[in-house]
Amino acid sequence: MIEFILHTGDVIATTVFDVLPIAAILFFFQAVFIKKKPPNMKRILIGFIYVLLGLSLFLVGLEEALFPLGKTMAQQLTNPEFLDIAKGAPVHWQDYMWVYLFAAAIGFSTTLAEPSLIAIAIKAQEISGGSLKAFELRVVVALGVAFGVSIGAYRIVTGTPLPYYIMAGYALVIMQTFKASKPIIPLAYDSGGVTTSTVTVPVVAALGLGLASNIPGRSPLLDGFGLIAFASVFPIVAVLGYDMLTTWLKARNINNEKDDR
Repeated sequence: MIEFILHTGDVIATTVFDVLPIAAILFFFQAVFIKKKPPNMKRILIGFIYVLLGLSLFLVGLEEALFPLGKTMAQQLTNPEFLDIAKGAPVHWQDYMWVYLFAAAIGFSTTLAEPSLIAIAIKAQEISGGSLKAFELRVVVALGVAFGVSIGAYRIVTGTPLPYYIMAGYALVIMQTFKASKPIIPLAYDSGGVTTSTVTVPVVAALGLGLASNIPGRSPLLDGFGLIAFASVFPIVAVLGYDMLTTWLKARNINNEKDDR
């Protein structure tokens, strides 16, 4: 217990050291250039305290829960006894179907709970006047992440080069960009960025490192990283694809109505 308290204190001290430069820059510009006292100074200071405590507790939670959880799940899912494979027998990519399913499930669930994505989706719904539903956008982005993380897990299992997948993904994004509606393109690109945030990154990173550590012939340094890249590319593909699909369906309905007349 004492060790845990000391560790939490170290994390809080590190967080204060990391956040102080941000606060210093904000107050410096306020004092030197704007030359006005910030309104609601008491609330701002209390807010900074909440940020420091929240970040500190979150970092402790990552180290104590999320990282070990992802690593443990990867160990269990790649265990030869679980896969019903004899020790030392050759392993094929088909043997890891549960890994791909778990990767997709964890990618979908963490993205759906991602605070930054929720904020972006709510703002998109407000600005679009309700034509773009916040929950629909979150589900589409989450499906993109689920597919991407699953493909990333397959890449770790097979050991194939990462650049091929990323180049293919962005080539698809470029082609979709020319076909998608102009208003949706910036939102789609932002959706790829907001998915790699506080909830998704720790669990997905832990999963990748756990897989690379437990699959024979894989290196945690070379193969353990890269899942986050998949979680960034494929949400863009999903949102642009969703826009193209809905546009096509609307056009078909309009044509059907004209034919009925």
